[in-house]
Amino acid sequence: MDTWQELSELVEERLEAVSPGERGVFAAGVAERLMSRHEELPTDEQAPFTVGLRPLLDSVWEGVLGDSTAFSTVKRGIAEYMLSEYCHNDGQDGPDDADESAAAATLYAAHAYLFGCHDFAGWTSRRAVEAVDQHLEFLAEQEEDELVPDVDEALTSELQRQLRDLDLIANYAKDLRRSSLGLPIDTSIRLRVELRVPLSSRA
Repeated sequence: MDTWQELSELVEERLEAVSPGERGVFAAGVAERLMSRHEELPTDEQAPFTVGLRPLLDSVWEGVLGDSTAFSTVKRGIAEYMLSEYCHNDGQDGPDDADESAAAATLYAAHAYLFGCHDFAGWTSRRAVEAVDQHLEFLAEQEEDELVPDVDEALTSELQRQLRDLDLIANYAKDLRRSSLGLPIDTSIRLRVELRVPLSSRA
């Protein structure tokens, strides 16, 4: 059985090999799962900056699935972030809101859609892996007697899920190669059902 480190390298290799359109859909799916988890937290535990990025993530989905008009909306969303106090070079002295896993993944997914390079999709993948690790650390620090899942098994499971996502997305490679230029409305609607729904599922 491959280690999670080997699976992570395989995800990176797959992302480098696929089209920008496929990378964008992959990144949106990973970010969606993280955002959905965050939105399920009690209201007082949700980060306002993170939940405030939901409209941006929805626009990313529209864009990666063929709505070319979403480009301007995503571009404005990223510009607003870049000009905000949350984008800074102050290290630990500045606000860390954008470093929350779902927030960071959403911003990376938006960049993956806008620019198409594999780096942003790869960073989205890594944020999901880090989120699993952070969650297990949190569970281990609790005083409850619940059994904490094995870290290696949990990280392996996340990366196996990402590889399954890439397998699914590969079935739509022909459509997604042209998605940045816009797809027919009926194609976009079909892709929402056949890609966004399963990629958003945490099953």
